[in-house]
Amino acid sequence: MKDWDISSFTPGTAALPASEVELSISCRGLLRKDLLSKSDPMVVTFHKIFGDNRWLELSRTEGIENCHDPDFAKKVIIPYHFEEEQPMMFKVYDLDAKSDDLSKHDFLGMAACTLGQLISKGKVKMPLSGSETEYKVEGNYGSIILSVEELAVVRDNVRLQFEGRRLEKKCFFVKRSPFLVLTKVIESGEYIVVYKTEVQRATLNPVWKRFTLPVRNLCNGDFDRTIKVECYEWNRAGNAIRLGEFETTLRDLSDGPCPKNVYRLINKEKREKNRNYMDSGEIFLTFFQMQKINSFMEYIKGGTQLHCTFAIDFTGSNGDPNTPYSLHYIGKEANSYEIGIRAVGSIIQHYSYDKEFAVLGFGARLPPDGRISHEFFVNMKKDDPYCHGLKGVLRAYHNCIRKVQLYGPTNFSPVINHVARFAATYRDGGHYFILLIMTDGVITDMNKTVQAIVDASCLPMSIIIVGVGSADFSTMEELDSDTSPLTAPNGTRCVRDIVQFVPLRNFLHHGIDAQTAQVRLAKEVLAEVPTQFLTYMIPNKIQPKPVPEGAEPTLLPPDPELL
Repeated sequence: MKDWDISSFTPGTAALPASEVELSISCRGLLRKDLLSKSDPMVVTFHKIFGDNRWLELSRTEGIENCHDPDFAKKVIIPYHFEEEQPMMFKVYDLDAKSDDLSKHDFLGMAACTLGQLISKGKVKMPLSGSETEYKVEGNYGSIILSVEELAVVRDNVRLQFEGRRLEKKCFFVKRSPFLVLTKVIESGEYIVVYKTEVQRATLNPVWKRFTLPVRNLCNGDFDRTIKVECYEWNRAGNAIRLGEFETTLRDLSDGPCPKNVYRLINKEKREKNRNYMDSGEIFLTFFQMQKINSFMEYIKGGTQLHCTFAIDFTGSNGDPNTPYSLHYIGKEANSYEIGIRAVGSIIQHYSYDKEFAVLGFGARLPPDGRISHEFFVNMKKDDPYCHGLKGVLRAYHNCIRKVQLYGPTNFSPVINHVARFAATYRDGGHYFILLIMTDGVITDMNKTVQAIVDASCLPMSIIIVGVGSADFSTMEELDSDTSPLTAPNGTRCVRDIVQFVPLRNFLHHGIDAQTAQVRLAKEVLAEVPTQFLTYMIPNKIQPKPVPEGAEPTLLPPDPELL
């Protein structure tokens, strides 16, 4: 029976659902709109969901009477997606009527930011704008204070080990080959399989290997939910014979090895047929451990900095940048490279305190002598590759196009090794590096690139490759090894998957504007970063730093581009 092929079952970590966060809202120094009394404030939260450019109402706080410095009790609950910008807007009203129509109430002020900005700062203070349609602060309308916390979710793992004793013999000469199947009860009352152990051959006293399961898989986080453990015998014919079963809960198991966690295997059919039947053996819990799994958000709130390096392909296959057919043509519409820079940079900038981006180029001939370089600074400085903010990155890129000659070939390994040198210096969890490579062609140093990726897989870094243009990117797919570890020419394998490849043409369809393509590209290319981040932090036993208690909120200046 193929259903019992336990060799195909690989326990591990399924992708975590989006974290849910809770926003707490306070205001200070609100305007007085009522002549004879203080205002009765309420805050309405709006957000934009992915793929929709409209502001949609998310929630409303309670109203607080006669207060210009309210601390609202009602919280805003919202899923957090690292790969999305998630714009948010907060409007403060003075309640003047018993109506849900906001136009019936006096507007006191508004503010806007992204959820990423709140996550990276933890607690922010923003000045309120006097305009309902534009976040531009002129005059004193008070301020809004926002605090964000991740809601408790079941992320922990549990490690278990069982052994059996005096299992029932099959016959006098033949011993059993037992294995265990763990199932959980679901709301319908049915049991579904969550884990199968390995088969222990020819023994009546099996000792199964330790195994790890996410708590959410084992019992959906309910410590009192029934867990049924069944013991089966494997045979060559593929027929699994049930020896017996018992029931327990995670709460009982959490007591660890003790008399309470010694279970008799009961075969119900045998018990019904034979009054003298006692059991089919015993199963002992011999090891129990809860493992706390930290979230991506906990590291970010603890101060881990994300650093993004842009690596731009300046090879001749991009076409003459002076012609509209070139992928590097600078015109009224954003070209493919500009879309890629804005897509990733618009998200990452919220997780960087200084908003400094290193920008590298490869495949060009440089002034003054025309030497070919596969690792040069796009701002054309000799000792400083950093540009401030997205505007600084784009300014340096536009200037560079006019100064270099597009040439070739397409070598990735120098820029990968460049970022890896920095990542190798900062292994303590305080910094994580993201390399965005944008290219139009086939890699010409494939073996060196694979070796560079494998060498970097043990470092705190991720590599995003965005393919621009219509070239054949099949070799890029090999680097994005989601199914099997990438193997270097010297035989070493990737410690973890750190590469994500996405062709930009998947997002540039007729009728799709550059802004929409940018948002969709960002969601696709950044979706794996939190998981890759955790696959470095957790195996290296790096804990997030605690958030200082009682810290003052970070002053967040207005960002008019959000509106």
